[in-house]
Amino acid sequence: MNMGFTWNVIEKSLEGLSTRFRATSGNLANANTPGFARRNVSFENELRDVINSDRRLSMTTTNSGHIPSRSRSVADVTPREIRVNDEMYRLDGNNVDPEREMAIMAQTRMMYNAMTRYAARRVSSLRTAISGRL
Repeated sequence: MNMGFTWNVIEKSLEGLSTRFRATSGNLANANTPGFARRNVSFENELRDVINSDRRLSMTTTNSGHIPSRSRSVADVTPREIRVNDEMYRLDGNNVDPEREMAIMAQTRMMYNAMTRYAARRVSSLRTAISGRL
């Protein structure tokens, strides 16, 4: 069932946030592993670009050799786990700061809860519309 663009954004956001949960919990689990490099998950900027793509002017191609500008879809956004090597936290090569990871976990939890509440409200309004009650 296709519930529209907004629902796809909610779904992709929840996917990205759950990927960040996994990466952050892995960082915390390896906080004492020598040489471990923390992982970071990035998807928000790419998703924001897709959401704002309707507001941008599309590129016109005048030659077959030009790269066409295609409008990307939400499905094209992929949460990417990036290994952070250029930071140092401890002398043994481990760069996991447990306090920072707990802050990232709390922020991710708040964003996840907000997205699930928003999704629940959308489903509730759809149920109301289907049942015909006000």
